[in-house]
Amino acid sequence: MGRTVGRRWICFGSIAACVWIALAFCFRLHAENQQPIVDKFVLDDTIQPVSADELSRAIARAQSDGAHALLIQMDTPGGLVESMRAMVAAILASRVPVIVCVSPSGARAGSAGFFILESADVAAMAPSTEAGAAHVVFEMGKPDATEEEKVENDAEAFLRSYVTRRGRNPDAALAAVKSSHSYTPEEALNQHLIDLIANNDTELLNALNGREITRNDGSKMTLQLAGARIQVLKDSLRDELLGWLVNPNIALLFLVGGALLIYLEFNSPGTIVPGALGTLMVLLAVFALNLLPIRYTAVLLLIAAVILIVLEAKFGGHGALAITGIVCLTFGMLTLVAAPVPQMEVSPLVAIGISLAFGVITVVLVRLAVRARRRKARTGVDAMIGCEATAMESLAPQGHVLVEGEIWRAVSSTPVTAGTVVRVTGHDEMLLRVQPVTVTSGSVAAGRSAS
Repeated sequence: MGRTVGRRWICFGSIAACVWIALAFCFRLHAENQQPIVDKFVLDDTIQPVSADELSRAIARAQSDGAHALLIQMDTPGGLVESMRAMVAAILASRVPVIVCVSPSGARAGSAGFFILESADVAAMAPSTEAGAAHVVFEMGKPDATEEEKVENDAEAFLRSYVTRRGRNPDAALAAVKSSHSYTPEEALNQHLIDLIANNDTELLNALNGREITRNDGSKMTLQLAGARIQVLKDSLRDELLGWLVNPNIALLFLVGGALLIYLEFNSPGTIVPGALGTLMVLLAVFALNLLPIRYTAVLLLIAAVILIVLEAKFGGHGALAITGIVCLTFGMLTLVAAPVPQMEVSPLVAIGISLAFGVITVVLVRLAVRARRRKARTGVDAMIGCEATAMESLAPQGHVLVEGEIWRAVSSTPVTAGTVVRVTGHDEMLLRVQPVTVTSGSVAAGRSAS
């Protein structure tokens, strides 16, 4: 009887425990469903097509996740105007509220980054950051006064078109474009360029909870972000690869390295691996450079440099062509990318190093190839031409000669006695043509005096 009661209590306790676990799990799911979600995208690179594509996908991801907002943590020196326009357009069209915060401390929203900051539903900055210096930098050199005025007016009108709708100070915003003015967080807040200053993401979201914002379409929306759970959007392998490849220094290394591997494949056909790898590297380099603003005058310099280096290797000389080619190659690489910010320029050390290495390697390889093609055959009957032989019998006109330890049939246009030294001048298939070795009188006199 006691055992039966004990078993009943054990069974009852197990059922109760299962019920409590199920209830706790349900409460947790309910709490998670009630907890606001904020997706976070980290923009800590230059503004270029790759970063623009990443932002567009981050906004789409936030919309599909049902996120209450998208938080963009930004630290950028700026970048390309067209990419910046695409990013601003994506933010303005986003159905999810977009919060842009310049952070962490020491970060900046320079040039194109300032346009992105001002386009957000909520603009914020962390202490010890900066924003501004948004004057237009021309990629292809300074244009004439009329063209410069048109581009600057266009940029100012673009900034004004959404800054006013966001309820921010257009005059202070335009000062960043006209006079490259930069703002500290306190200055930007006082000038109504940003909405608040926050030390971290939690403080930022708590401060925004219950705040009413005006969307780009004029509608009002109250943010509910208390206790929000932040989901950091991780870069995919594709994003990481493209972000690494769009670096102009990496692209140039791929381009030059791939070209050398392809040359090795042509010089030694059948190796396959250098040709395949070189083709892949060149295609990746062309793809990366296609995403960047390229100066065509620099491309002409690169082509001229390759021609000069090859001419030096093929025809030889005092090195003037090679030196000129290396100089052209260096200047071509340094000016290849029309970068609006220094972070997108080709490093001088990389340009000089690649130019010297490519010039030296190309000269050496081409000279070796030319010498190999000019060198006479070392096997077969052709190898006998120019060699000396000894007549084993009288050649009148045919007989046998000893050449390099081998006995060959030979024919001579003049009679040759046995033991005479002859020289091979040609051949008719397996029959050698020879003629006696003539000794000059000076050589004979030298030989007599020596004896």
